[in-house]
Amino acid sequence: MVGENLEKYIPLTETMFLVLLTMLEENYGYRVSQEVEEITNGRIVLGPGTLYGAINNLYKKGWIQLVDKDESGKKVYIATDIGRELVSLEINRMRNLVLKGEKKFKEEGDHE
Repeated sequence: MVGENLEKYIPLTETMFLVLLTMLEENYGYRVSQEVEEITNGRIVLGPGTLYGAINNLYKKGWIQLVDKDESGKKVYIATDIGRELVSLEINRMRNLVLKGEKKFKEEGDHE
């Protein structure tokens, strides 16, 4: 995947983006779900199936890597360089949409 055009993976699903975003620093399942809920002001509450399905998918794609597994079995992950680049690409995509949306909204407001 290194050297590959990562744009083809954009847009990310909201769940994939949020889970990946929370793994820019070392993180684990339960804390990821708490952070997603906080980031979205409670709009998104990830159930275990969705959360661990996303984590497994991100891991299989090589977008996150396992950092540690403690004695309780808690797996700690962090985004890989590819995962970090995908977060950046997705943020830029959303920023562009917001800017164009605001411009369009202002233009439409001028015609009323």
